[in-house]
Amino acid sequence: MKNLSNRSLMGLLFELLAFLCSIAGSGCASLPNVQKLIAHRISSSDRPAIIMGSKGEFSAKASKAKIKRLQGQVEATRLLEQQVQLMQSISRSPLVAGNKVTLLIDGKATYASMFEAIRNAKDSINFETFIFDDDEVGKKFSDLLIQKRAEGVQVNLIYDSFGSKNTPVSFFQRLREASVLVVEFNPLNPWKVLAGKAWAVSHRDHRKILVVDGAIAFTGGVNVSAVYSGSSSPRTSSVKKDIPWRDTHVRIEGPAAARFQRLFINTWERQKGPPLPARNYFPHIERAGNTLVRVVGSLPGESNRRIFMMYISAITHAENSVYLTTPYFVPDSQMLKALCDAAARGVDVKILLPGYSDEALVFYASRYYYTRLLKAGVQLYERRGGMLHAKTAVIDDVWSTIGSSNLDNQSFLTNDEANAVILGRGFADSMETMFEKDLEDSDQISLDEWEKRSQDDRLKEWSANLLKHWL
Repeated sequence: MKNLSNRSLMGLLFELLAFLCSIAGSGCASLPNVQKLIAHRISSSDRPAIIMGSKGEFSAKASKAKIKRLQGQVEATRLLEQQVQLMQSISRSPLVAGNKVTLLIDGKATYASMFEAIRNAKDSINFETFIFDDDEVGKKFSDLLIQKRAEGVQVNLIYDSFGSKNTPVSFFQRLREASVLVVEFNPLNPWKVLAGKAWAVSHRDHRKILVVDGAIAFTGGVNVSAVYSGSSSPRTSSVKKDIPWRDTHVRIEGPAAARFQRLFINTWERQKGPPLPARNYFPHIERAGNTLVRVVGSLPGESNRRIFMMYISAITHAENSVYLTTPYFVPDSQMLKALCDAAARGVDVKILLPGYSDEALVFYASRYYYTRLLKAGVQLYERRGGMLHAKTAVIDDVWSTIGSSNLDNQSFLTNDEANAVILGRGFADSMETMFEKDLEDSDQISLDEWEKRSQDDRLKEWSANLLKHWL
């Protein structure tokens, strides 16, 4: 015990506090009946798809033609028709045309692209992250942010109090002293629990958003931490902690960046951050490419649970393929049914999960569902090597999403999350290529072998599943 620092002890206390608060805070929360909402939203809305571009809203005729061209790229059209209408109704965020979208397959590629964008910043940098570690990667980011602030670029940072609980206060104080504006999201405070506000403590900012000059945006699963450094290809080493985490991010250049900027500023204002200095946060952005993007943000307490509905709707309307990658998979009954039903109607359903996890309870809770999924025809894979942390999906060769949301109750019920939805065959092809490469580095779980697992593992799965609502 003497070898533990005060900060480490505080971190352990915060972890216990957060878990207890999640039990108290989300105990009454529930997910909506998606099928009812889908039927109501679509039947009550006959407005054509809204598509925004660099010069404003497309005409109804031009929007319809753009969707038609997308449908012509693939055999499946039902997904596009239903998803465009539904997400337009619930997300409050239109489809945005004219973007260049770059897939960043691992932490090494993500950091290189982020550093390049930050170095070239001229006006503002808005950065929102769950984890900002005080390690070699965190120091590189902080040094660069301080350098850009010294050059006159406005730098604003939001970090989550729980996610960054192991980062010393002095680390962020150094940024503040360099005139970087810093907001600690929902500071952990035991007195909130004693005051009956456990829900407030369990509410976390799980988003990963970087917006540079209002024109370039990044999102995905990559936090600021050395665990992502290096290549994501697994090695033969059995020491999992020495292998870089496998994660995915995306870089978006073009008008859709403004949607991420709005999410950042809304969070800043909800957290009562200091007034943002006047900058050109929403510049006119010229068309940068040909890709359609929708930005979907989700908050706790929203009756529509936007990202949850997005996933259920996409899986429900899939005609050919559903390829999911997620580190934390604790499906509710609706998602479980949607996946099993998709496989039953002949859709190629594959789910890529970690073979090793930093969260033992979630790991075993996930495995509790393997038997039902395998019996329904869903194909399950566990990736070898370091921790799989990517949160992605590609469906029917045309619909892709990358973001911060896991497929569990924490993401759907208590966290702030953000996902980018990218429509188009070209980007979907890149996503499928990445997915197939990950499958090569994975082990497929067969039903016969799975049913031979030990009674000890079965007990762990059953026990972890008892806590599924809080995972």
